[in-house]
Amino acid sequence: MKINRRRRLIRTFNLLDQPIKFNPFVFSRTFFMWAITGLIGGIIAGLYWIVLEHFTEFLHHFQGWMVIPTMAISGLLAGLVIHFIGDPGEIHLIVNNIRFNKGKLEPKNNPSMILSSLFCVASGGSLGPEAPLVQVTGSTGTYLGKLFRLKGEELRSLSIAGMASGFTALFGAPLGGSLFSLEILHHKHAVEYYKAIIPALVASCFSYLMFALIIHLGIGATWDLKAYHYNGVYDFAYATAFGIVGTLFGWIFIFVVKFFKKAFEYRKFPIYIKTLVGGILLGIIAFYFPLTRYFGHNEINQLINGNYALNFLIIILIFKILAIAITVTSGWRGGFIIPLFFVGTILGLIIHSLFPSVDTTLAIVSCMAAINACVTRTPMSTTIILGTLTGFTYFVPILFASLTGYFLAPKIPFIGSQSEKLAEE
Repeated sequence: MKINRRRRLIRTFNLLDQPIKFNPFVFSRTFFMWAITGLIGGIIAGLYWIVLEHFTEFLHHFQGWMVIPTMAISGLLAGLVIHFIGDPGEIHLIVNNIRFNKGKLEPKNNPSMILSSLFCVASGGSLGPEAPLVQVTGSTGTYLGKLFRLKGEELRSLSIAGMASGFTALFGAPLGGSLFSLEILHHKHAVEYYKAIIPALVASCFSYLMFALIIHLGIGATWDLKAYHYNGVYDFAYATAFGIVGTLFGWIFIFVVKFFKKAFEYRKFPIYIKTLVGGILLGIIAFYFPLTRYFGHNEINQLINGNYALNFLIIILIFKILAIAITVTSGWRGGFIIPLFFVGTILGLIIHSLFPSVDTTLAIVSCMAAINACVTRTPMSTTIILGTLTGFTYFVPILFASLTGYFLAPKIPFIGSQSEKLAEE
């Protein structure tokens, strides 16, 4: 007993000998690093969006048959930028670097990513600005981490925080954007890098604040869906059934992408030849079906507010999937999340046309959730992001649809670097 008392006294005196550190905040230096990352990410996203809007407005003047040479030239210029300035990679490379390159996203190819994606998105490619923004803001996080002399998990967390700031700026959902930056990194362990969740949340909040100040963004739903009214427990069964339909088209989309990938890789041509051919094909589709042009941010509202015939919706569905696949595989730069939401919207409207008694909003949101969760393997963040973008406040039906898409997705993930096999190699 006396020995134990002596040991306790020694420990107490040792503690008293240590200098007392007073810090009134839970976070100090680290909090400000995350906040700075978010602020810079929001500024980058805001400036990128302003340039994108003006460039899109300029190229939008080329209508009718002029859309074909416009998209062909834009594709050629994007390919030349990638060929001479550097290949910035795609979402596969971002995930790969975060997981297997110690969380480092190199900023050296950011000029190439910004320029090439502006040509691709503004001219009417079926890919959105989310992937370019995530690449640029994520690499900014890496740059700041090196500036602050961070290493290991701290550096990876700041890179992820930068990615989250890019997602959040576009989607306007800090929580959804934060989770997305974690979920998209692995197809099984959804939040493998859970230590980065607080850095991602802090950066997302500051990014959204800065982005909203720059482009005068209002808080509210982006797409004009009708208010959803809960009709009972069967709505969960409907959401699951609609989710199965969305998942089916997620599979179709993946197989179409693989087909065009083989077609574009059949012969090894320079990247600018591929982007030129892709631009010609996309221009032809956009000429005959103008609603398939662009990544769908504004076009989703046109679908919702328009009274389109069933035959027209089916045609748009087919050619939009083809347009996204061609854009992805021909070397054009951008992200496919919002384009997949566009496909989900068409599916929901087709279901409503076939079964008029079905709640349109529930069908649309469920299909949106399922197809995106099937392709990107992000059920949690998809649910939250869609709740924000659509104003659909009942998260549980969306979650049922998201989980349906997630668990019925192909065994091999569409984003190959999400796979565990790469880690083992």
